[in-house]
Amino acid sequence: MNGKQARKATSAAAMVEYIVGCKWSMQILSLVYQGVDRPGAITRSVDGLTTKVQNDCLSKMVGFGILEKFSYPEVPPRVEYKLTDLGRRFVTILDAIAELQHKIDADCGSIT
Repeated sequence: MNGKQARKATSAAAMVEYIVGCKWSMQILSLVYQGVDRPGAITRSVDGLTTKVQNDCLSKMVGFGILEKFSYPEVPPRVEYKLTDLGRRFVTILDAIAELQHKIDADCGSIT
């Protein structure tokens, strides 16, 4: 593996570690995937999520290239977040985690 490939692998690993390791990022990304794209709607959908933490998570995911931020010149200002192509590929990880959880739950139910 050359240096450029190693940096890409490290970046992908860092993205997975950050997002999967952060309960807020997982929930935010899942909501954006489901079409909840405005910060206020995201905050209302996640109990306990503060605006500061939400903004930090959204900024980090924009920095990773998973989300794209759209700001509209309106009064009041309107901001929306959308999945990028990378984000749509990344969401398959969420799908795989959900599928694994479903299998674990099914297996635990059949052990009794």
